[in-house]
Amino acid sequence: MIATVVAITGGAALGSLTTYLAMRHGINRLRAALSDAVWRLTHDPLTDLHNRLGLRVAHQATTASGDPGRIIVLLIDLDLFKQVNDAHGHDAGDELLRAAADRIGQLAALYGGHAARLSGDEFAAVIPLGRHEPARLAEHFIVLIAEPVTVTGDDGPVTVTITASLGVNIAAGTDLLEGVALHHADLAMYQAKQQGGNRYVFHQPGMTMPDHRPRRGPRLRDRRRTQNGDGA
Repeated sequence: MIATVVAITGGAALGSLTTYLAMRHGINRLRAALSDAVWRLTHDPLTDLHNRLGLRVAHQATTASGDPGRIIVLLIDLDLFKQVNDAHGHDAGDELLRAAADRIGQLAALYGGHAARLSGDEFAAVIPLGRHEPARLAEHFIVLIAEPVTVTGDDGPVTVTITASLGVNIAAGTDLLEGVALHHADLAMYQAKQQGGNRYVFHQPGMTMPDHRPRRGPRLRDRRRTQNGDGA
């Protein structure tokens, strides 16, 4: 009789443990799937940087802290990327974008901030001002992006060098990211582009958009990816 009770109790316990482990495995799978979905929603599929939504989320997290203070907002546009893309092929262009993204992302993280690829060859970074010197910080981005990159072109490996135009805006932590902070950085970036590129320009009150805007915007393939749901 005792042996029977022990056997029944042990069997029930083993069954409960099996059920618990199965449920835990299922929950872990759901968590992993949710985490992956969130990552895909907030990151650029080509470069693994934040996309526009991801940068917005990172900005909100930064400004939600007790004393967000001022932030440095950079709008970064690669100079003459289209020429490199057209001369050496789209795969080489993608490699170049990934290399630029790695440099921008690592430097932004080094300064305690976040970086994103907004579209095409346009990037952004949001960095707490703290004790950083904005001009020196911007110069670091200019120099790092301009280092040569070896990519695989249609005719084999080729080393290319590109530069960048940076718009720099010192914004209040409470400023809207896209409506104010990025917009002001965008105005300054266009000024840098109009002045020949490979430089940074700080936003100044009253700054307006140049009359002749350089070509910008997402590449055709990027627009197709977005339309197909592959990126935000």
